[in-house]
Amino acid sequence: MALHLLWLSLTLLGALQTQAQDSSPNLIPAPPLTRVPLQRNFRADQFQGKWYVVGLAGNAVSQTEDGQFTMYTTNYELKKDRSYNVTSTLLRNQTCQYFVRTFVRTSRPGQFRLGNIRAYPGLQRYTVRVVATDYTQFAMVFFKKVSQNRGYFKVTLYGRTKELPQELKENFSHFAKSLGLTDDNIVYPVPIDTCIDDE
Repeated sequence: MALHLLWLSLTLLGALQTQAQDSSPNLIPAPPLTRVPLQRNFRADQFQGKWYVVGLAGNAVSQTEDGQFTMYTTNYELKKDRSYNVTSTLLRNQTCQYFVRTFVRTSRPGQFRLGNIRAYPGLQRYTVRVVATDYTQFAMVFFKKVSQNRGYFKVTLYGRTKELPQELKENFSHFAKSLGLTDDNIVYPVPIDTCIDDE
């Protein structure tokens, strides 16, 4: 009888796990931060300013589902405490939308956490890491968040201009794939002028 109950319990548990997996997409696991480089000798003052999002890759990004993705900008404004006010500007439903966050510095220069995390229900952790930058042309930034016990990550390729050399795009694609992402998880937003060039 006990063996029969154990078998029944295991069968039910397996069915519930299968149902849970079917109700949410299978995400590529987020890599540990030890696998993500950090820009050496990060210079916060030189990193600030406006960046165009030239490339975007992540475990919740899909070329097939997202269709044509339009370019947006992110502006980093350095505060006295060496944290950033971060404003993303994008065109959505023919309207300019602005998202403002605070990235708080950590003990590791070039790595930040999201400020006021309690304002985002379900969000447990949010880490930002500058992977590489030359400050004047490009930057690659890694974002990792845990929301409702699910791990999400993305990498953005920033440009000070809307176009970057093909070699930088290839390096970005190679880096994204080294984290387990596929071609389908990598998009290059279509450049636009509306909203993102308004000052």
